[in-house]
Amino acid sequence: MQTTRLVFRSPFMRSASTYAPRGLAAILKKNPDDVVITFAQRSAIGRAKKGQLKDTTVDELLYALFKATLDKTKLDPSKIDDICVGTCHPPSPLYVSRAAALAAGIPHHVPISTVNRLCSSGLMAIRNIAHAIQAGETSIGIAVGVDSMTMHARPTPEICEAVDKNAEAHDCIQPMGWTSEMVAQTYKVSRETQDKYALISHTRASEAQAQGIFTQEIIPLELKGQVVSVDDTIRPGVTQQGLSALKPAFPQWGEASTTAGNASGVGDGAAICILTTRARAEQEGMEILGKWVASSVVGVEPKYMGISPIFAVPKVLEQVGLTKEDIDVYEINEAFASQFAYCVEQLGVPIEKINPNGGAISISHPLGMTGVRQVVTGLAELRRKDKTLLCTSMCVGSGMGAAGIFVNEARSTSKL
Repeated sequence: MQTTRLVFRSPFMRSASTYAPRGLAAILKKNPDDVVITFAQRSAIGRAKKGQLKDTTVDELLYALFKATLDKTKLDPSKIDDICVGTCHPPSPLYVSRAAALAAGIPHHVPISTVNRLCSSGLMAIRNIAHAIQAGETSIGIAVGVDSMTMHARPTPEICEAVDKNAEAHDCIQPMGWTSEMVAQTYKVSRETQDKYALISHTRASEAQAQGIFTQEIIPLELKGQVVSVDDTIRPGVTQQGLSALKPAFPQWGEASTTAGNASGVGDGAAICILTTRARAEQEGMEILGKWVASSVVGVEPKYMGISPIFAVPKVLEQVGLTKEDIDVYEINEAFASQFAYCVEQLGVPIEKINPNGGAISISHPLGMTGVRQVVTGLAELRRKDKTLLCTSMCVGSGMGAAGIFVNEARSTSKL
């Protein structure tokens, strides 16, 4: 196994990240040109091929989300400067996103783009809009994450023989289940450990749903005459015994320790954030929920894709001069319990701070949605707890990772 080597950019290389404040005091200071989040909500999630959104197309989901958002915020759509949609596998994603926006009442002068960095696509949509605002090219922007894994499951990538001869290129296109098994085998993450972390996720999500916690972050959507407002992916009553009895999902690879119970669910859903400057938000009378601070992206060996948060999180913390102890809530994507367990233990962050209401193993992981959903979920949790800092992170198919830092500015007494 080759050792993953992380190369940092020189501080003299100009990039959008150089605009990020450094140190806790600077991050918490309120400036007119801060990039702030004035709205952050998500749809309920449906189980792929079996759940409430299995017959809902991506454009229909976006259309409903745009309409519900405009109705709830009373935002004049003519004031939107740009929209970026993070999504992975639907064909012609820009066309269907643009069509959905137009049908929802967003005027034709408002442009739109799509971005695909697989599991981090939603975070990249937020990043793209935030960078455009920082550059002065956009004043009010919308970032969306969406995917229907029912309609558009991961296609099998194909590369030519010459490219495939490169070992890392070959690994790059292998199924994600294979990477889970490679992480488990190489880093000695046992089936017992994976099931332990999976049970934490299932238990937390089930309790959160029973307590109505997710209602604070879900925007009800009207689809085909029905209102969709509750996740149908969460499975109450999951036990350690039940998890240990499940058969391996990938018996052909590694030690075959990944199961349907300790891997992320396959689902359908969408999430949305409205971003602007603090000065514009105050001018328009928008409630400020949080502030975008910075993001990081990294690359790792494709074979060990899942370990990338170990590099992405320290990188973004270093960029802004924070320590891991400064962060109040972490939302780290649970692609597989193998990689999640290893990342948690290597990062050295108390599990109490990570995914306090469960993660993708229990809630599900519609690929393009996740990067925005984690921000929606994390900010809502900070509001409930009257805490301040959120760090999100996820591994990314083909051997990458990403992370982001956000500040809560809406305390629990604020209207959610």
